[in-house]
Parts: sequence; structure tokens; C-alpha cells
Amino acid sequence: MDKILDQRNNKQVAFWLLTGVAMILVQVLIGGITRLTESGLSITEWKPITGALPPLTNVAWQAEFDRYKVTDQFKYVHQNFSLSDFKGIFFWEWFHRLWARCMGLVFLTGFIYFLVTKKFNKKMILPMVILFLLGATQGAIGWFMVKSGLVPEKYFVGHIELATHFIAAMGLLCYVLWFALGLLEAPKRKAVNVALQRLMLVIVTVLFFQLVYGAFMAGLKAASSAPTWPDINGKIIPSSLTELSPFSKNLLDNKITIHFIHRGLAYLLFGLITYWYFAAAVIKNHPLFSWLRSSLMVLVSLQVLLGILTVLNATYPNRLVFLGVSHQFTGMLLLMCVVAILFVLKRKYTSLAK
Repeated sequence: MDKILDQRNNKQVAFWLLTGVAMILVQVLIGGITRLTESGLSITEWKPITGALPPLTNVAWQAEFDRYKVTDQFKYVHQNFSLSDFKGIFFWEWFHRLWARCMGLVFLTGFIYFLVTKKFNKKMILPMVILFLLGATQGAIGWFMVKSGLVPEKYFVGHIELATHFIAAMGLLCYVLWFALGLLEAPKRKAVNVALQRLMLVIVTVLFFQLVYGAFMAGLKAASSAPTWPDINGKIIPSSLTELSPFSKNLLDNKITIHFIHRGLAYLLFGLITYWYFAAAVIKNHPLFSWLRSSLMVLVSLQVLLGILTVLNATYPNRLVFLGVSHQFTGMLLLMCVVAILFVLKRKYTSLAK
């Protein structure tokens, strides 16, 4: 009876965590729209409590607009904005912050409920503490990112800060997903294959750098610097890859170099996953693994296609928002699929469910 009760409690906690996973996905997508619509600097102050409500009067709206007018983004990029235009970009930044507050509330409310009803076991406490620390750190990084764009001669948030914010979000996403899987999966559903596991770790490493450079692409608006494919402005290897000095600066600030690396990593990732897909056929009679294996191949193929379409439509703002967010969403699903496969391929079963 105790074992059945524990399993029921574990499932309830896992579904709560998976709700958090879904909310993180939505949050990142809202963040992508915020970035692509150049809305991130529309709110120049951080008000954790009172900021939950948007301006409610014309006077309050005008005051918010006046604060935005002080930024260099308004002075040099959006100087023709009316109050109505400002409300449009304000919405996305406000919604992004509001959703973050909602996530915090969902996690905190669930934590208190499960703690009071004694549905947590001792092994869950430390992971829960880490979860909340990661969430708080992500919020701090987000505000640090916004502040990076509220300085003279900066029209947008810094691309390195943006990448840090994005990667921290992906880390939180993976952590919560892994936590939930540990409460749902049974030892008998593990698949043991050391070679496949090692190759998947290589894929994770390449995917990490791919996500970093994807964030650089978004932060620097690098897609519009070469809206062609398969070439990059008519060349396979552009001559401007090393135009900045020192060379290391090209890896962080040269739009064409970042574009070139992002494409190259995409091809490498597609090749590695394709090889892994065929190699993984050795594992038989494992429905979950087979589903994850097929999903991985479909997702990486779709991701490459969306990446190409995003680049080709980079000079069309409306298309860029739709395709860019779709590209980002598929990338997150790909990452989640990789994490789930690594969980299934884990050699030693350790679970929080006991």
C-alpha cells in the first residue's frame, strides 16, 4: 500500500514539474517574440510587484513612454514611434515578465502544497532547492540582460547577455525535465548501450554550442546579414570571416563568422544525429526508445528546414518573427528529446521515486 501511495505522489509531483516544463517553453517563445519585435527595452524599470499590472491610465502610459524615450533605442531606432506603437512593443516585454511571475507562482504554490501534504520524500528536497535557485538566477540574468541595452550607444540588449539568458533557460528546462522523468520512469524501461550513450553526449555538446550561436544570431540580427542559402552572400566560405582583430573577436562579434559557424554546426549536428539514428536500430523491443529515436530524426530534419527558411526570409519582419519563433521552438523540442534519450540510455538507474 505504501509503495502504491508513493508512486501516486511521485506522479503528482512529476505532472506538476511537467507543467513547469510547458510554462518554460512558452516563456522562451514569448522571449523570442520579444527579441524579434525589438520589445525588450520598452520597460526600463524592474518592479517585481507593482510591475505585474500594465499602465492603467493615459497619464501612466505617457510616463512609461517618456522613460522609454530616454533610451538610445528610441532616439536612433524608433524615434518615429507614437504612443500606440510603444504600446505594441510594451505588451510583449510586459507579457514576458508576467509569465515569469506566473511560473514562479505555479512552482511556489505547488511546492508549498506538496510539502504540507507530505507528498515529497527526502530525496526530493535538495533538487527542489536547486530548482528554485536556478529559477531565481534566471530572473536575475534576465534583468542583467535588459540593463545591458539601457546604456548609451546601445540600441538592443547585448547578444552575449541574451545568449547567457537563453542558455540558462535551457539549463532550467533540462533540469526540470530530468527531475520529472526520474519520478515517472521505471528501471525496466532503461536501454543499455554505452556506445550510443557516448555518441549522444557528443551530440549534446555540439547542440549546446549550436544553441549558443543561435542566440548570437538572434542578438546580432545576423540572419539578415546573409539571407541566402546554401551560399553565404554568394560564397561558401566568406572572405570576411577573419576581418576583426584579434581573431577571437570574430567568434563573438562578426555577424558573418557567427552565421558561418551556426550553419556549420547545424550540418554537423544533422550528420551526427543521422548516424546515431541508424546506429540506434540495434536496440529492439523498446517502444519508448524507438519513439524517441524517430522523433529525434524528425525534429532535426524540421529544424534544419526551418533554419533555412528563416535565413531566406530574414529581411521580411513578419515572416522572420513566425519562422524564427518556430525555429526556436523546434530547437527546444530537439533538446528535450536528446535529454529524454540520455535519460533512457543512462547506464545506472537512479531515481527520486524511492
